[in-house]
Amino acid sequence: VQLQASGGGLAQAGGSLRLSCSASGGTFNPNTRNTRAWFRQAPGKEREFVAAIRMNSGTEYYSDSVKGRFSISRDNAKNTVYLQMSSLKPEDTAVYYCAAGNGVITSNTYNDRAYNYWGQGTLVTVSS
Repeated sequence: VQLQASGGGLAQAGGSLRLSCSASGGTFNPNTRNTRAWFRQAPGKEREFVAAIRMNSGTEYYSDSVKGRFSISRDNAKNTVYLQMSSLKPEDTAVYYCAAGNGVITSNTYNDRAYNYWGQGTLVTVSS
């Protein structure tokens, strides 16, 4: 499975960006806890969870730092997940990675070790 992330760029504080993560190759069993997620890593910091979505049910998960500002969605027909980022802050500046995993239980949704596949990352820079 290959994941391709896109949509990063430069935005001003208070602005918006939308990231996309498309998947190709492999087969995800729709009956498993197939989950797609976004993580981010800022310079000098550890990678952190941003948001996730169950591809079959659409259940969404967010970190406290982005809740209410970011929205994750999916298009199963296109095997693509989106991250709509609004009210951006300079502290949102990071490389954003999309990830995918099967059989991700709820308690592991926020753990990057639960995901088997990773995209290459896309840089988001928010200026003040």
